[in-house]
Amino acid sequence: MPTISRRSLLAAGVTGAALAATRAPSRAAAPAAGTQAAGFYRYRIGRYELTALNDGVWNRQIDAGFIANAPFAQVQQAMADAFMPPGRLAIPFTSLAVNTGPKLVLIDTGTGGQLQPVAPQSGTWSNNLAAAGIAPASVDIILISHFHPDHINGIKTKDGQLTFPNAAIHVPAAEWAYWMDDARMNAAPEPAKPAFRNARRIFSDIARDVSRFAPGAELAPGIIAIAAPGHTPGHTVFAIASDGQSMLALGDTTNNPWLFVRNPDWQAAFDIDGPMAAATRKALLARAAADRMLVHGYHFPFPAAGHITRGARGYDLVPAMWQATL
Repeated sequence: MPTISRRSLLAAGVTGAALAATRAPSRAAAPAAGTQAAGFYRYRIGRYELTALNDGVWNRQIDAGFIANAPFAQVQQAMADAFMPPGRLAIPFTSLAVNTGPKLVLIDTGTGGQLQPVAPQSGTWSNNLAAAGIAPASVDIILISHFHPDHINGIKTKDGQLTFPNAAIHVPAAEWAYWMDDARMNAAPEPAKPAFRNARRIFSDIARDVSRFAPGAELAPGIIAIAAPGHTPGHTVFAIASDGQSMLALGDTTNNPWLFVRNPDWQAAFDIDGPMAAATRKALLARAAADRMLVHGYHFPFPAAGHITRGARGYDLVPAMWQATL
């Protein structure tokens, strides 16, 4: 078998381009589209139809302070192994709609197009919701995993109007207690204050209409809240079950899987309690791997679903295969 080197591949590419340039075109060149197709994907858990809704990606610049308990060289190597550019961590956003039949349930609401100054490739969610044929007025229940802006901003439009006028909003009680506490906000370091102010922007004028749930609550038929603290104090994941099938909607348990599934002990700068976040992550990944459950990760590559397997050091994500039919 002949040896194929990088040099021979590059040479072949240059030769091919030169030959193409000498040929007279038989017709006008087709213009590049420049855009992606609509970012939604459907699958089933038992009788329930799930729709993954893409909200773009944040290619976040990171440095040595991003992970507290790992050398930056090791972090950079993990990113290189996942074919990410140096110092740029890909953080996609994908929320989940669950149609149980009687109820249409939305788990997290995306960025609302309100993170674009820092994440210019985000904000595709509302267009993808429309492309999926889901009218905002048809949403019955909104479940919030935690109060970070990329999960709650879609509750309201940029001008403060409710996006889902008929939806009952359910949030973790521990999350409400933390982010809506004025004394805690006043004592928070300045970089954390915008998240407190944003929570008030979203919830203050609708507080009496927002239900607060405890871990273990069944919030819709077959959808149960599971405490997953660490990333934030009230961070919650959701177990979804129907007709003997089940999955875990992991929220921000892992963030980017090539870093935090493969290295579950790593503690990220955006986790409020790093050691607790790591302990929660390991417990949930162990459960998903042992039970062979499908998982959804809010920051997994779209369509953000797959299975967790045990790896040499930690775990790994096996992305779900695209299915043409449900």
